[in-house]
Amino acid sequence: MDSVSMDPVSIDTAMIDQVRRFNRTVTQRVGALGDAFLARGRPLGQARLLWEIGAQGADIRELRSRLDLDSGYVSRTLQELAADGLVTIQRSAGDGRVRTARLTRAGAAERKTLDRLADQAAGSVLAPLTGPQQARLVAAMTEVERLMRASMVTIAPADPRLPPARYCIQGYYDELAERFDDGFDPAVTISATAAELTPPAGLLLLATLHDEPVGCGALKFHQDSPAEIKRMWVAPAARGLGLGRRLLTELEARALAAGATAVRLETNGTLTEAIAMYRSAGYREVPAFSAEPYAHHWFEKDLTAAGRHVAPPPDPSGP
Repeated sequence: MDSVSMDPVSIDTAMIDQVRRFNRTVTQRVGALGDAFLARGRPLGQARLLWEIGAQGADIRELRSRLDLDSGYVSRTLQELAADGLVTIQRSAGDGRVRTARLTRAGAAERKTLDRLADQAAGSVLAPLTGPQQARLVAAMTEVERLMRASMVTIAPADPRLPPARYCIQGYYDELAERFDDGFDPAVTISATAAELTPPAGLLLLATLHDEPVGCGALKFHQDSPAEIKRMWVAPAARGLGLGRRLLTELEARALAAGATAVRLETNGTLTEAIAMYRSAGYREVPAFSAEPYAHHWFEKDLTAAGRHVAPPPDPSGP
């Protein structure tokens, strides 16, 4: 089971139709359908790469990842921009595999012109609307952007020994050290080693956005007792996307698939957002079941059919 995400086939057809109508309206309104975006004689892809490269330049691999673009497409588009004298491609002296795209003086001027025209285009969207309509549209766009970013996050099992997983676990440690009154020492807390988070002993789920790790959650399995949820963390930049809830739901599904009928976790009283999420997700507070020195609350949730029908409110995505 790779994910508990909803299969697109099971989504209501009216919702699918609305998304497609929205896509058609937006692409037409922003001028993405033609080959000359903002009347500059170049397609949208070229304009977007110029903007993303920016004044400081950009690693080409990072550009591909950030924009979710095929390497061949990015290479061809950069070659076209280079042929127009707008960018240069430089190889790192230390590693020939690393290439950086930089704007030439003409490229910087073109980017400035594109920015001015893009501001005018955005203004043309807002100008025909009344003040309240403008506020509603901007608020709706903000919400759509947030939800679209959330839809781009993927969650999958990961090797806890590899750098992306270690990055998230270290982020978890660092945040607890900052938020706990007496700091946090990983050597003192109940263990969740790489071996304990590797099947069949357990597992680690890693959340990624544009190939960058933005969150994690883990399970430790125990024979004839509830599975333990460990290392729940969401990067600050990815909070507000419902990612904490998604990780929790996925961990519960995987625990159930592994034969666990319940899950347990302990948490510190300073993590008020996480406590609120656990309670709203159907976790009940129980007597202490571990000697975790940093815990103030112990929670358990039944994963049987009756115990899983809890309607969760929006997730604050706390750690």
